Amino acid sequence: MGIVTANLAISLDGFTAGPHQSLEQPFGTGAEALTAWMFEKEQPGRERDAQILTDLHENTGAHIMGRNMFSPGRGAWDESWTGWWGPEPPYHAPVFVLTHHERAPLEMEGGTTFHFVTEGIASALERARKAAGEKDVEIAGGASAVRQYLAAGLLDELVLHLVPAVLGAGERLFDDLADLAFTPTEVITSPTVTHLRYRTARQA
Repeated sequence: MGIVTANLAISLDGFTAGPHQSLEQPFGTGAEALTAWMFEKEQPGRERDAQILTDLHENTGAHIMGRNMFSPGRGAWDESWTGWWGPEPPYHAPVFVLTHHERAPLEMEGGTTFHFVTEGIASALERARKAAGEKDVEIAGGASAVRQYLAAGLLDELVLHLVPAVLGAGERLFDDLADLAFTPTEVITSPTVTHLRYRTARQA
């Protein structure tokens, strides 16, 4: 069986999204700095960043994400909404969306099918593990979903892409978390981001 992983871009002051998230700004105001490095693969010195992202997803067999990462809507589903990514999302594997509102599975191009889970994080993980087989399960985000798996002691590995930017407000990853232990296993630097890999555990 694979491990449960997550990887997120994070600012120096601990935010993984800016304030005022909306349809027009899904990552919030000022959050462009968090993701700009992902789209600069052709610049000198950035080849390693691109390879890291490829390596992180190479053994992923299923994904879990929060409702807010899939949709800007709240409440009952607008079933015309099929995600931010167009007809072929980048996941190419089953994705289990945490939600309080039932919705039929949504099959997209490229091998991605979104399954909507109303029974909580443990149920979503059980279903994702079954779908992934011997591969890893990735908690794809956002911060709230990753925080829930950290709090429950269900996340084995956390990779943070530390961006040298200060947002000042937004959604923090580590709010309301305690009794967690992080063991650093890898640090990789590039011109605009530092990649930090940790094993995670509950403190005894």
